Amino acid sequence: MPLSAPDFMLRDTPIQGDLILAPMDGYSDVPFRSLCRRFGSSMSYTGFVNAIPLIHGDEQAWRELDFLPEERPVVFQIFDQSEENLLKAALLIQELQPDAIDINMGCSSRKVSSRGAGAGLLRDPEKIGRIIHRLTEALNVPITAKMRIGWDQTSLNYLEVAHAVENNGGALIAVHARTRNQGYLGEADWEKIAEIKSAVSIPVIGNGDVQTTQDIERLKFFTGCDGVMIGRGAIGNPWIFQRVSGNGPPLEDRISILQEHLDHMISYYGEVKGITRFRKHLKRYLEPVSITKANMRPMLTCEDRQQLVEILSSIS
Repeated sequence: MPLSAPDFMLRDTPIQGDLILAPMDGYSDVPFRSLCRRFGSSMSYTGFVNAIPLIHGDEQAWRELDFLPEERPVVFQIFDQSEENLLKAALLIQELQPDAIDINMGCSSRKVSSRGAGAGLLRDPEKIGRIIHRLTEALNVPITAKMRIGWDQTSLNYLEVAHAVENNGGALIAVHARTRNQGYLGEADWEKIAEIKSAVSIPVIGNGDVQTTQDIERLKFFTGCDGVMIGRGAIGNPWIFQRVSGNGPPLEDRISILQEHLDHMISYYGEVKGITRFRKHLKRYLEPVSITKANMRPMLTCEDRQQLVEILSSIS
């Protein structure tokens, strides 16, 4: 059966589907990405990875770039304030044959942005242009960018940044419609995504305040964006990529997927670390279920898979 027309193109790569799991530090690992990909996320972005440890051959940094073949198209996201470091890291990780390399210009963390990386790059559009140009000239894979709309409300230079990306060969822009100073507070300003979409010819992915299927359709209608990137709204809710509305599937199905996710975390990280890292997902999976704090506590302190599964079975 032939594939339908792509929703948009990542340079030469057709992207089938308009919903994408956002790159999230501490969440966008192989188990979660591959689960969301199966539910309908059309691309896989790694969490943002520091360029310097990659250059130095740090094993953990390189493991952040693990991916499964079925996740393709896969995008590696890196960050740093140095043009040289970004170029060196990108040349190294290109050897793993990602479908694109993304420059993080959206991380609002003070530790990252205050040094001029992440959203700190937004204060220097000319530098952004140089970074994109140097990487597109040196690499074979497409270069993309994930940005915010400015450093703060007094410096909303999103159009200048978007043009710097496009004019220097960038293949796609994802826009989180908040400033660096907002972090994740306040409302995302979708109007700015619409302005960027009207101003550039490369694909624009909208991001910010997407929690429901209704939000997906409103964002697409309001902005005309090519795709919708979903971050926090997908945690504990991979069904959003199937546009399942309301509180999601029945409890029995929810527990089944939850256990599948848990088992993948354990096989990837080992039992104790996998269970520990899974706890932040577990809380979100069970949010729609009425569970008291006293009953939730054993699940969030358990370090044994069988015991955790037995507790989960008791509520299903």
